[in-house]
Amino acid sequence: MPADATSFPASLAHEELVEALQELHRATGLLSYRKISSLIKDRDDLPDSVSHEGVRTALKGERKPRWETVRSIVVVMAEQCTPPRDPQSEVARFLPLWRATRQGEAGAWKSAREFDLSGWGGEDGKWTPELVAGLIINPFNAIEIHPSLTLPHEPIISEDEWIYSVKRIIEENGVEFALRALSRILKGDYPGAEEGVPYGYKSPEVEEVSAIQAFRYGCSEILRRLRSEPNLLQKSVHAIRTDETISQEERAEILQEESDVTLLREVMTVTPETWHEVSEEAHHLVFNYLIKRIETIGPINLPPESRFRIIWRIPEEPQTP
Repeated sequence: MPADATSFPASLAHEELVEALQELHRATGLLSYRKISSLIKDRDDLPDSVSHEGVRTALKGERKPRWETVRSIVVVMAEQCTPPRDPQSEVARFLPLWRATRQGEAGAWKSAREFDLSGWGGEDGKWTPELVAGLIINPFNAIEIHPSLTLPHEPIISEDEWIYSVKRIIEENGVEFALRALSRILKGDYPGAEEGVPYGYKSPEVEEVSAIQAFRYGCSEILRRLRSEPNLLQKSVHAIRTDETISQEERAEILQEESDVTLLREVMTVTPETWHEVSEEAHHLVFNYLIKRIETIGPINLPPESRFRIIWRIPEEPQTP
């Protein structure tokens, strides 16, 4: 551990601990010190029996309490919150805060095992040391990862800076912590991520572009099939009528579109030659008639035929050599 790892002011760490205790106390409706003490004493599964004066001095920040005292107070207050909070989760949240009052910055960090069990933290909207480390460790910020693995992007720091920063984290927190953090990131659990989303893929703009590209690819494939299968549209309409797996929402959407007589006339008379003369609404209805869905099976840099898979209502006949 570097010599300055404990330079985090103990007074500041104590203030953060007291602030967190007071927030938890407010969530109980400012339960009286005597009541908290009484609830602690009524239990035999807590490590300390805390007097009402001990509760008061801990919550007021007049002294630095032992961990046993903090743990007992936190467990009882968590259960008295409205709505109730999970005592074990609260205890896990308070342990690094308390350790920092004794060990400085080093104490604020979770061990590799604690990190594995509880993750990045920050549920209260505050940055944790682990969240900061996660931003640093994430290779997306420093490496032009191959486009087959993620979206094209510009790194925000150099690779040398990234290596140096990650090396510091390893020196201060150990190899296991860094590897567990990297493992989470590569699985899609990274600071700023939506749960379960691979890094770099969740973007409203990208999703909109992908949807447009999928629709255009579907339309081009519809034209290809209509040229060789003149009765495909009629067969697909019949398939919809007899398809019991179609959702009520999808069926209602199609019925609503079919209620427009002018639109329906456009659709039923469309040919590959007149495709570009009919309305966009007609394109969408033909699309819904012929295609169940389009699945994205490849990254954004691939051509449409490799990136998308069309699920037709009338499966395409295998091509004969």
